[in-house]
Amino acid sequence: MIYVIATLTIRPGSLEALREPAAACIEATRKEDGCISYELFSSVIDPEKLVFVEKWETRGALTAHSKTEHLLAWREASKPHVIERHIEIVHPDEVENY
Repeated sequence: MIYVIATLTIRPGSLEALREPAAACIEATRKEDGCISYELFSSVIDPEKLVFVEKWETRGALTAHSKTEHLLAWREASKPHVIERHIEIVHPDEVENY
């Protein structure tokens, strides 16, 4: 099992524009093979910080997720609103940083 922590810094005032595309992506992702959980949180102290917390059965399932139509649609919809994206993939014995 692996975990993903994806931290996004968004442009001020962008949260509302991201709600619908994020919800669509989350709903579709939760139906994917290998997805154990997929959540999106917003910071209570920084309105420009969003954090996806994901749990996947395997790295292969996560790799397949990265090629799905709904994730590509989310990335395209979020592109004008995201300033920075930091992704950590946590394995039992290592952490990948992107």
